[in-house]
Amino acid sequence: MLEQVITEPDNYAPFLLSQGIRYGNLLFISGQAGAGDDGRIVAGGFRAQGEQAFANLRRALEAGGSSLKDVVKVTIFVTDMGHFPDVVELRRRFFSAPYPADTIAEVKALYDPAAMIEIEAVAAVRAA
Repeated sequence: MLEQVITEPDNYAPFLLSQGIRYGNLLFISGQAGAGDDGRIVAGGFRAQGEQAFANLRRALEAGGSSLKDVVKVTIFVTDMGHFPDVVELRRRFFSAPYPADTIAEVKALYDPAAMIEIEAVAAVRAA
């Protein structure tokens, strides 16, 4: 059975997609960008956006019964691969060993022209 993950605020609803979907003991989280609760990309550059994206990822994971430590696969999209060292530092700050499998890709653009990073994840949901 598919179970929709919803966080408040839910900035995804107008776009007809879910923050995440839980299926059994797996949780699939949609791309989380550096947007604040108002839906706007945060100021402060790449690092600020990255920290906000990881905070949004944490919130969606927790809403689905998981956590950052349970992430098994992450995909990180950046608009400039020159930020790769920042991505490594963000991964070090928010993940711990064993680190999740990872794909990082440079893309031409994300959903908002101001967005520089977006993170999607697959995580395990541990039995309560």
